[in-house]
Amino acid sequence: MSNALYFGDPDAVAAARPGSEFILTGAEARHAATVKRVTVGEMIDVADGRGRRIVGAVSRTGQDVVLDVGAVTDEPAPVCRLILVQALAKGDRDELAVEAATELGVDAVVPWQADRSIVRWRAEKALKGQRKWETTVFGAAKQSRRAWLPDVNPLLDSGSLARWLTGVDLALILHEDAAVGIGSLLQSDSGGQPGLPASIAVVVGPEGGISRQELDLFESHGAYAARLGGHVLRSSTAGPAALAVLSQLIGRW
Repeated sequence: MSNALYFGDPDAVAAARPGSEFILTGAEARHAATVKRVTVGEMIDVADGRGRRIVGAVSRTGQDVVLDVGAVTDEPAPVCRLILVQALAKGDRDELAVEAATELGVDAVVPWQADRSIVRWRAEKALKGQRKWETTVFGAAKQSRRAWLPDVNPLLDSGSLARWLTGVDLALILHEDAAVGIGSLLQSDSGGQPGLPASIAVVVGPEGGISRQELDLFESHGAYAARLGGHVLRSSTAGPAALAVLSQLIGRW
């Protein structure tokens, strides 16, 4: 069974060395001690959220959790960043998508206020919604034992999203009427030659789908409409399904 993972202070994790003592503090220590009930001698992982992972045996518990560091590893940043642009959706379907995407290895998530989104993040609700997504990502990253914590970007509307997409190497707009599959578009983007784009964004619409105006706007900014199989998936499942396919195609899996 995999060791439980917790996120520690990045500076403290950076200073950890094999044979040293590491002290896990704050909310993560309380969760380890009072919820997970870690015991002396138990092996746990502590990560900084940016690829560094320490592994050690718990030596003391209490307000803080102390472990004897046995190993320190640095997991390299991904060659190709996978980004999920998820439209706000009712019934927490957007959060379900973000949670699954995190478990599947997404590197960043972007909340999108689509034209047909029923859910609306207005004014202070936008910051509250972003914080909620950050909590979702944090929990899913811990559950899946990830040393890298995905970024959660601020909310974008369709106009700002179109401009943002110009900074992505390959932007794929999942659309049921698209003529080309994501695998073909990935191969076409690389010219059929070895090598990967530095970043791939998958854009998923809300329950009512992406409007024709939005699709035209995104395509005018360099994005491609892409098909994902022969069925129409829910907003909560389309993104994770596409990320799973891409992970296989780019060699992550």
